[in-house]
Amino acid sequence: MIRTETDRHQGNGADEETSAQDRQSSRAEDRHVTPHTPLHPPMRSVAVWGPIAAVTVLAILVILGTWRHVSQRNEQKDFAQRTTQIAVNVATANRDSKSWKVDIGDNVQAGQLLAEISTPEVDQQLAQARAQEEIAKVTADRWRDLVQKNVVSKQEYDQNEKAYEAAKANLQQLQKIQGFQQILAPFAGKIAARNIDVGTLVTAGTGNSGTPLFSLVQSDPLRVYVFVPQTNAAQVREGLKAKILLQEFPGRQFDGAVTRTAGAMDPTSRTMQVEVQVPNDDGTLYAGMYGQVKFLLPADNAPIVVPANAFVFRAQGPQVVTVTGDNRIHWQKISVGRDFGTQIEVLDGLKENTKVVMNPTDDLDEGIAVEVKPVEKPKPGSTVAQSSSTK
Repeated sequence: MIRTETDRHQGNGADEETSAQDRQSSRAEDRHVTPHTPLHPPMRSVAVWGPIAAVTVLAILVILGTWRHVSQRNEQKDFAQRTTQIAVNVATANRDSKSWKVDIGDNVQAGQLLAEISTPEVDQQLAQARAQEEIAKVTADRWRDLVQKNVVSKQEYDQNEKAYEAAKANLQQLQKIQGFQQILAPFAGKIAARNIDVGTLVTAGTGNSGTPLFSLVQSDPLRVYVFVPQTNAAQVREGLKAKILLQEFPGRQFDGAVTRTAGAMDPTSRTMQVEVQVPNDDGTLYAGMYGQVKFLLPADNAPIVVPANAFVFRAQGPQVVTVTGDNRIHWQKISVGRDFGTQIEVLDGLKENTKVVMNPTDDLDEGIAVEVKPVEKPKPGSTVAQSSSTK
């Protein structure tokens, strides 16, 4: 049906009623046909997730509060440490600076470093002496300028100049003392003993008052010290050949030569010390061994000896009976030296190649003629043996 605009306005009320009825009818149909979807979430989801979210937020707030509190405590502690910090001196624990470079049996050369000694006291004294020397030098230089300008007296300048010289001498002395912290080998040889270890206290001094560090021996050439009695001291000269005999090497002799003589007799033993050097490149001989030394005397310096049975001791003193060139008897007074058992050394009164009578008797009067029978000439003693110590 077609309605006009007028009819539409006139029928407004009826249409509105019809529309209301239609809407109610549609709602009724909708309830029977299609279920209505709710506009808000169900109350069960809110009841579950709401407390969880609240607890999470509360935990986050607690964590943030705790972290902030801890940070503030740490900041306060650091601030308190910075404001109340105490300055202290510290030292680093280190190994002892003393060390030894060689051990027993090592061969060393002259000047080789054997050990180093830490000297903290000397180092401190040296630092103080160096500072005093610098101050004294500056003072002396200032007074030198002042004395040139006639501001101070010459006496005052001299006093400061001498004070500087004394400070300089003290510094040089301590520098020399500090140089002893390095122990050097005085000569080439072998380390026979090491009496120190790392950390051992070393005291300065000589003899028993000091601390012996090493024992160094020189075995090539080996020095042999011989003590020659007074009666033979005059026959031993530098360059004299010698033979060394030791019980450890039976039948073997080591060649040597006299290098030094004391030139004086010991007042107690009446002997003269003689040094003999023996080549020992193979190291066969050791320092400290004992043996015997035979000096090979030249023919013109060899002692004159006579058979022991040609010696006669009478009231006039020791004598021998000699035969002159015309075969006549002559009683000769002599000075006796050493007794070699079968032979006796004659120091004075008898010349070489003089004929002496064996087993003389009292019936041999002075000047009588005799018949000379040839006898075997005794072998002259050509060596002088003495106990010796090798070092």
